[in-house]
Amino acid sequence: MVLTFLRKLSLLILVIACWGSCTSSDNADHRSNRDRPNVIIIMADDMGYGDLKSFGGDGSIETPVIDSLTENGLKFTDFHSNGVVCSPTRASLMTGLYPQEAGVEGVVTAANHRDTGMSPDKYTLAELFGEAGYTSGIFGKWHLGYQPEFGPIVQGFDYFRGFVSGNVDYRSHIDQEGYPDWWRQKELAPEEGYLTDLITDHGLSFLEKHQNERFFLYLAHGAPHYPYQGPDDPADRTAHGEFPVLGSRQDIKGAYVEMIESLDQNIGRVISFLRENELLDQTLILFLSDNGATGNVGSNHPFRGTKGQVYEGGHRVPAALYWHGVVEPGESDDLILTMDILPTLAEIINIDIESKTDVTGRSFAPLVNGSEGEYEWNERTVFWRFREGKAARKGDWKIVINEDSEELYNLSKGIDESKNVRENNQEIFSQLKDELESWERSLDDEIIY
Repeated sequence: MVLTFLRKLSLLILVIACWGSCTSSDNADHRSNRDRPNVIIIMADDMGYGDLKSFGGDGSIETPVIDSLTENGLKFTDFHSNGVVCSPTRASLMTGLYPQEAGVEGVVTAANHRDTGMSPDKYTLAELFGEAGYTSGIFGKWHLGYQPEFGPIVQGFDYFRGFVSGNVDYRSHIDQEGYPDWWRQKELAPEEGYLTDLITDHGLSFLEKHQNERFFLYLAHGAPHYPYQGPDDPADRTAHGEFPVLGSRQDIKGAYVEMIESLDQNIGRVISFLRENELLDQTLILFLSDNGATGNVGSNHPFRGTKGQVYEGGHRVPAALYWHGVVEPGESDDLILTMDILPTLAEIINIDIESKTDVTGRSFAPLVNGSEGEYEWNERTVFWRFREGKAARKGDWKIVINEDSEELYNLSKGIDESKNVRENNQEIFSQLKDELESWERSLDDEIIY
């Protein structure tokens, strides 16, 4: 009871701190600092669109900090992860490519892919920032290769503390195959602490050390991915032992709530640091999830489908961009994907990405800059593929092809993908299917899974 009371009290304090940071008119001198801002990307793991009150959730999960960032920043209502599981989306974030173009279509698993990973030859977001003179750090989940030769230090980051697998015990930091998985740079370095707190602790240490430099901070959280363990729960996994992969907690939904609320409180710690050190106006913060929620635990309301599926619920995710004093509060219903982040940030920090690498993503920097008009990313056809599921979308039209069905949806008439309108719109279906097949033919043989 005491711990619960203290957590609620700290939550209230963080709400006040974050609200002050989101509305304060102090430090006006920093508001003109649009040139090469600091950048923080905060990625949740398996958080659904409907888990957050600010994205239509029922409010049963208290996330006042994330909600405040969303309400006082640019909220994306049609933002999509490139993957419907973890690794592909992270590959797209790092490269600005479709997951298949980055060589990572599925999960880089702890059981079957311990000796492979995304090619170090891929040009990454961390390398972009490094070449622009930024100091970069990733704290948390990598999931693009288990061996150091595929790790974040090789891929351009200056600092790494975290785990390389898809999930770890929140206390013992053991992966689901029983391997210890907590790293410092290229070496295993066991450390005590609740996962969400520990990731934030290292992020704050990084900010403290580099606050007078330009920095890129990637906080890749494990929450609310299983194992389902709240801040007060003990470790379940032991090295090479036997354990329940999902965790021993019987009240899974209760643990899920605690995990997201802990994540929210820890994001509040970061916001408070930025505010106290007069860095908010100089720092662009992007919050997003890597894919939809696991359906029987989280909420993807109002969309159909879950993590692992190509229906909207598998890949339409909560996302918001906050930059105090620069980006006006508002909403965007533009169709944007994870792979668009790299070219967007390149444009914002004024780096010519075309001279560095070919990317498939398209910059949405005009939205950040408050420009008017329609943009080319809304005219493109975009694609998803995972196992037997495939999808293509252009505007409001979307086809979904599963092992035993071929479907067409008009999302403007039914966002829940409940009415297949293929029969009366065969020409549109055929056009999108042709584009999907053409895209598939354009892919090479570099996909590792």
